[in-house]
Amino acid sequence: MSGFPYEETPDQQSAIDAVIRDLVSGQPMDRVICGDVGFGKTEVALRAAFVAVQAGKQVALLVPTTLLAQQHFATFSDRLADWPVRVEVLSRFRNAAQNKVVLEQVKSGAIDIVIGTHRLIQKDVSFGRLGLVIIDEEHRFGVQQKERLKQLRAEVDFLTLTATPIPRTLNMAMSGLRELSIIASPPARRMAVKTLISGWDKGVIREALHRELQRGGQVFFVHNEVRNIEKIAREVQELAPAARLAIAHGQMAEKELETVMLDFYRQRYNVLVCTTIIERGIDVPTANTIVINRADHFGLAQLHQLRGRVGRSHHRAYAYLLVPDRKSMTTDARLRLDAVASLEELGAGFTLATHDMEIRGAGELLGAEQSGQIHEIGFSLYSDMLARAVDALRDGKEPDLDLAAHKGIDIELHLAALIPATYLADVPARLMLYKRIASAADTGALRELQVEMIDRFGLLPVAVKNLFAVAELRLLANRIGIARLDLGPQGGRVEFAAATRADPAVVIRMIQNQPQRYRLDGPQKLRILHKEEDAELRIAAARKLLDELLPDA
Repeated sequence: MSGFPYEETPDQQSAIDAVIRDLVSGQPMDRVICGDVGFGKTEVALRAAFVAVQAGKQVALLVPTTLLAQQHFATFSDRLADWPVRVEVLSRFRNAAQNKVVLEQVKSGAIDIVIGTHRLIQKDVSFGRLGLVIIDEEHRFGVQQKERLKQLRAEVDFLTLTATPIPRTLNMAMSGLRELSIIASPPARRMAVKTLISGWDKGVIREALHRELQRGGQVFFVHNEVRNIEKIAREVQELAPAARLAIAHGQMAEKELETVMLDFYRQRYNVLVCTTIIERGIDVPTANTIVINRADHFGLAQLHQLRGRVGRSHHRAYAYLLVPDRKSMTTDARLRLDAVASLEELGAGFTLATHDMEIRGAGELLGAEQSGQIHEIGFSLYSDMLARAVDALRDGKEPDLDLAAHKGIDIELHLAALIPATYLADVPARLMLYKRIASAADTGALRELQVEMIDRFGLLPVAVKNLFAVAELRLLANRIGIARLDLGPQGGRVEFAAATRADPAVVIRMIQNQPQRYRLDGPQKLRILHKEEDAELRIAAARKLLDELLPDA
C-alpha cells in the first residue's frame, strides 16, 4: 500500500511478506508478530486486513481497551478512506443503539472491518463472512475468552500482535505450533528509553518532572489505585507547582475520560496522573518521561508496555520505576524489575518475554489451565513428545505419544564416554553441552559442536571423542530402527525396534556370510560374536555394522 507514511523497516517488511504468504496459502494462518511498542505492528495488521477484505472476507480486530479501539478505528478509517472499505468500532464511547446497529451490520456482512474490545467475543456476536481475526496484546485476554476464538480456528486466519508474548504463546511459537515473526529493527532516529529504579524519593521525582517540563515535554505519572489517586495527584502537584495536571482512570465517565485524554494529547495538560488505562491506545510523541509508582506490583509485559508509552519520537525518554525496599518485595518482583532495567535497548520485548517464561514457566498449551504438567514428566521428555506430535500433524498423521514406543535408543560400548571435570569444570556448562550433543539432529551438527568445544576449551580428550562417537552411532541406530546396541570386549547384541526399517534379507545375508561373527537370537535380536578389546576398533566395528544395516535412501 503506497499510502504508508513511513518507510518500512527490514523486519517489518519481512513480517508483512510472511503474513501475506500465509493469507494466500489456502491453509489457516496462526502467526504471532512480536515487536516493541511503536515498531510498526499495527501496519502489519492493516496490510493483513486490507488483503482479507479484498478477498471478500470480514476482519475482526480485538483490542484490550476502549482507548486503543478508538485509536485503531481512527487509523484504519484514515488509511482506508480512499478504498470502498467499511470500518466500524464497538465501543462504550457509543450508546447502546449505535452498537446494536453495528452488530446487525456485522452479522449481515455490511461491515468489512470491526474493531472492539471483549464485546466482540460475546456469544451474541455473529459474523456474515469472517475471514481474519487480529488480536492486539493477547496477554490481556483470559483463557476462556480466547477459547471462544479457538472455536473458529479451523476456518479463520489468526494474527496476534504483541510486544511481550505471554509464556504460553511464546512456548507455542518456539515449539512450532504457531508461526512467529519478530520485528526487532527500530524506526529511524528512535532512541532507547533510559530506565531507573528508585524508592519514593521526592528529590528524584521533582528532578524527573522538572527536567521534562523544562524541555517542553509531558509526563505520565502512573498510580494504579483509584481510591487514593487524587491524593497522589496533590503530592505530584506540590513537587511541580507550575505543572498543568490532570487525572485519568477507568472509573471516570466516558465523555470525561475522552476529554481528558484528548486535552493531554493536545498539550493542554503536561502531567497526567493516571492508572494503567494509558498502557495502550495513546500515542503522545511529546510525552517522554513516565514515572511508575509501586512498579513491583506490575507484570513484566505490563512494565514493558508502560515504558513504551514514552520515547516514541527522536527525543531521549526516561522511565522511573518507584519501588519500596527490596527486602519487602517478592523474589519474582525483584526478578521482573531487574530484567526490565537490564534490557532497556530497543527491541528488547522478545528477550523480556523469554525472561518472563523463565520466571513464570511455559504454561499449558491447550485447555483452560494456566499452568501445565511439564513438571510431572520433565522438560526434556515434554519437548520430545511435543516435537513428535507437531511433526506428525504436519505430515497429516495421527500423533503417537506412547512413551514405551519412544524410549531413548540405548548405545552401550563399555567405554568412557563423558565430558571430564578436568576438561570442563563448570557443571552447568557441562550439562548444557550434554543436552546439545544429545539433541543434535545430524552428524553435521555434531561436527560443528566439536569444533566449538575445541575452540572454547581445547583439544578433545578421548572420553569426549567417545561421547561424540556414541552420539553419531545413536543417530544411525535411529535411522535403522534399533532400540539397543550393546557391544563390549566379549561381543554383544543388537535389539531391533518393533517398527524397524532394517531389511530382513540383509540381516540373513550377514549371518550367512559371517557366521563366526553374527547369529540370530530370537525374532528381534542379532547376536554379535566378534570380540574386540580395543575401544577404538570396537567403535569402528559398531559403525561398520550399522552401515551394513542402514536401509537404502
